Amino acid sequence: MTVHDPESGADGLRADVYRLLALTLAAPPSADLLGLLGGLTGDGTAMGRAFDDLASRARAASPREAEREFNTLFIGVVQGELVPYASYYRTGFLTDRPLSALRADLQALGLERAPDVSEPEDHIAALCDVMAVLIREGADPAVQRHMLDSHLTPWAGRFFRDLEGAEAAALYRPVGTIGRLFLEIEGEALTGQIDQLEGADA
Repeated sequence: MTVHDPESGADGLRADVYRLLALTLAAPPSADLLGLLGGLTGDGTAMGRAFDDLASRARAASPREAEREFNTLFIGVVQGELVPYASYYRTGFLTDRPLSALRADLQALGLERAPDVSEPEDHIAALCDVMAVLIREGADPAVQRHMLDSHLTPWAGRFFRDLEGAEAAALYRPVGTIGRLFLEIEGEALTGQIDQLEGADA
């Protein structure tokens, strides 16, 4: 298996964005996470402006406000405004075929759900975390591309667009923007890496 260098600047940034998305979408942000988000700075790109927006909103939000927003968006009394699972977005049902396919791929990669985690593996935060782990461990870009194409591309862009437009979203609106824009360029980045490796092997 070809191992890609996870210490390269581009890969480090990719892993950081996936990890940031995973942290913000897995649970209500703690005071520490809000402090981390509040320190983010962007550039003049659309994604950079989204990072600046997120930082500004994080500095203005209290942990209680962030928790209330998270619960309204993703938990609710019966269910939240959004249901952040691949199976639901792709089939309309929880724990459906997309989850089974994901579990088979995770098993092949030697990855499994942590014992203290009750959420199904196709939660958006878990999938972002898997991608961050693969990048950090230097997994073959073709493996990363398979996971992206099979388990994120078919639905995550729609989820992030829905998050951008969610009625309850304030702190989380720019999280949706960051996720949507990042996935739009992520496929191109992996294609470039694969082409470069194939050229080197030729």
